Amino acid sequence: MKAIKNILKSDAVKAATGLLAAGYIWLVYRTSRWQVVNGEVPHELMKAGKPFILAFWHGRLLMMPISVQKKTKVNVMISHHGDGEIIARAIGHWGQDSVRGSASKGASAAVKQMLQALKRGEVAVITPDGPRGPRMRAQDGVVRLAALSGIPVYPVSYSTTRGKILGSWDRFLVAAPFSRGVIVWGDGIHVPRHDAGGAYQNARDAIETSLIDITQQADALCGRETVAPEERDKPVKPHKKGTDG
Repeated sequence: MKAIKNILKSDAVKAATGLLAAGYIWLVYRTSRWQVVNGEVPHELMKAGKPFILAFWHGRLLMMPISVQKKTKVNVMISHHGDGEIIARAIGHWGQDSVRGSASKGASAAVKQMLQALKRGEVAVITPDGPRGPRMRAQDGVVRLAALSGIPVYPVSYSTTRGKILGSWDRFLVAAPFSRGVIVWGDGIHVPRHDAGGAYQNARDAIETSLIDITQQADALCGRETVAPEERDKPVKPHKKGTDG
């Protein structure tokens, strides 16, 4: 059993799994019909090479590589937890870079790298409820990054008519090929530089509410029963999946 676990943790297996994941995303993308809702502003920003912070729930991670334009320089914050290396390899096949670390630890190296990417005019990607949850509850990392950078946050989510919601902590949606898919963008959310009058809490609530709303909208457009957010004060259990907010 130990030998099997060591094999599964090997670099070769992670590389192969990352390649398979990237291939599966491509398969779903190419065999499905996609509709984009409210994407005009972020698409114009990408076309103009202007930076923004892209935020999505951990459970809607799978098809997020297709939400950005091909030539857009993307940096995805991925924690060191669990299968973060597999996620990093998968998005690498889509031409997207990974920044390993956490936005929840103040002026961490990962936050500094994301700030540098934004200064270069690139897109910074973060999952506000990752990697530990609670599900669909925004943590402080995304607000901190937006406040330090002065760059707006654009929430985005997706859903498909075919696929399966897993029983994982994040209720991960595994989209299936030959679907009808919808990508829904929220409006940009600006976070003030300074936390005056509860500004950071208000911004966190606005990001969370927008992400919940657009996820429900995407599910409704695909005829799918939506996933409910987890209670914020529910005890958090360790999780394995790897992007971080």
